[in-house]
Amino acid sequence: MKKNRWPDWWTWEIELSSHLLKRMQDRGYNEVELRAMLQKADEVRRDIEDGRWIIETMHRRRMWEVVVEPDVDAAVLVVVTAYSV
Repeated sequence: MKKNRWPDWWTWEIELSSHLLKRMQDRGYNEVELRAMLQKADEVRRDIEDGRWIIETMHRRRMWEVVVEPDVDAAVLVVVTAYSV
């Protein structure tokens, strides 16, 4: 999906999941770097898990995927996890 046609939830406030917070140090990134990854995102696609999306991006010259889950009731975009591919 082209960035100029991404879903409305793309502009919502970001909430970091507890799972993500546990993995950030293990995988070598912090919140500032995560937000930069989201700003540089190239593509968004549906995840195999209903209600989740995968954001393709770059970090330190490597491809990364950021899994997000829009919370429609709260109008926040929950970042579930992020990992290099």
